[in-house]
Amino acid sequence: MNGDLVIDVRGITKRFSGRTVVNDIAMQVRRGEIYGFLGPNGSGKTTFLRMLCGLLRPDGGSGTCLGFDILTQSAEIKKHVGYMTQRFSFYEDLSLEENLDFVARVYGLPNRRAVVEKGLESLGMTARRKQLAGQLSGGWKQRLALAACMIHEPELLLLDEPTAGVDPKARRDFWEEIHRLAARGLTVLITTHYMDEAERCHSLAYIAYGNLLARGTVDEVIGSAGLTTWEVSGPGLPELAEKLRGLPGVEQVVAFGTTLHVSGRDAAQLKASLSPWMAGEHRWQQVESGLEHVFISLMETAKDNYG
Repeated sequence: MNGDLVIDVRGITKRFSGRTVVNDIAMQVRRGEIYGFLGPNGSGKTTFLRMLCGLLRPDGGSGTCLGFDILTQSAEIKKHVGYMTQRFSFYEDLSLEENLDFVARVYGLPNRRAVVEKGLESLGMTARRKQLAGQLSGGWKQRLALAACMIHEPELLLLDEPTAGVDPKARRDFWEEIHRLAARGLTVLITTHYMDEAERCHSLAYIAYGNLLARGTVDEVIGSAGLTTWEVSGPGLPELAEKLRGLPGVEQVVAFGTTLHVSGRDAAQLKASLSPWMAGEHRWQQVESGLEHVFISLMETAKDNYG
C-alpha cells in the first residue's frame, strides 16, 4: 500500500434484503486530505462510512483503512478513527465535562482528567463545562461531538453531515477547525449536502443510489460533467421557465435570485433551443456551471436502486 493513503479500498459492496445499497465503490484518500462525500439522502453514504470504520462488514470488496485490513482488522481500525454520526448521540442529562469523561472511559484512556481538560480547551468549551448537553444549541452540540471524536487522538475523522441544522457562523467556525486539523496531518472524510462546504474540500466523490458517479477536485468534477449553463434575466421569468422546460437539450431550468439558469450537456442543441428566445426582451449570457448544476444533473440521470 502507498504509505500516504489513509483509505485505499475497491469493490466495496453492501446489500440489505436483496437490494444493493453500496455498489462496487473504490476510494483513495490521502493523509491530511479533506475528502467530501456527497449524494442525496438514501444514496449509501452512511453505510459506506460504517463499513470503513468497522461497524458494518462489506458483502464484497477489499482494501485498507489506516493500513489495517477492513475485513479482518476492524477492531484496530476503530481505535484510530473518530466517527461523528448524523444525530447528536450524547447524554443530554450529563454536562459537557461528564460526557467527555464518559467517552474517555469507553476508550480506556489514562489520565482522564487531563484528557477531558484538553478536549474542553481545544474547542473553547471550558466556560460551559458544567452545562448540560441537552441545553446546548446546535452549534455547541456539534462542538461537543467533535471534541468527543477527537478525545482519543484519531488519525482519521469520519463526519456524517456534521453541520446539519446549525447556523452559518457555526458552520464556518466548524470548517475552520477542520482545516486546522487537516493541516496538522489529520485526514477527514465528510458527508454534506451543502455546496459551499463541498467547495471547501480538497477532493470530492458523488454517490447516488449506491453508485459512484463522479470524483476528483471541484474543477475536475465540474469539468467532467460537460454541462453548459446560460443565465437569463429580465421580466416574466417564471413564465419563461415553463416555456423552456422540456425543450431539446434543456435539462435544468432553475431560479437563481433574480435570474434563471438554464443548463444542458449538449451545448449545440441547448443553444439551438434557446436561440429563438434570445432575440426577445431578456438578457442572456453564458456562465460557468457550478457544483449544484452538476450534482442535480447527476442525480437526474442516476438509476434508482429501490426494488
